[in-house]
Amino acid sequence: MDKVVHFEIPADDMERGKAFYEKVFGWKIDKVPNMDYHMAITGKVDKNGRGAEMNAINGGMMMRDESAPYPQVVMNVENIDETLKKVRANGGEALTPVIPVGDFGKLCRIKDSEGNVVSVWQDVKKT
Repeated sequence: MDKVVHFEIPADDMERGKAFYEKVFGWKIDKVPNMDYHMAITGKVDKNGRGAEMNAINGGMMMRDESAPYPQVVMNVENIDETLKKVRANGGEALTPVIPVGDFGKLCRIKDSEGNVVSVWQDVKKT
């Protein structure tokens, strides 16, 4: 069973959006070096920056664009290409190409059979 592992919240004004979530929910939002992206920490994290607290999912903030006009739910999958085949076979579609995200993994935004936009994520295998 694939799990929800991340969320993303778009912002029209990053500083304003960042301040809102920090002040309202007490999140820690940090810019990711060399990327136009911010990590939203909602609970304790381990040494790799992954959630270490039960029932807490960390997320991110980025500037709003056409591919992500609304908040996103991100599911971690074992094989993104196989998952995209299942998406298409069940009435969904890929909205973006598979996008490499640094040394972390790869992401694809999809539309489900009901028109909802979510994302699928595959971790990079560390050897």
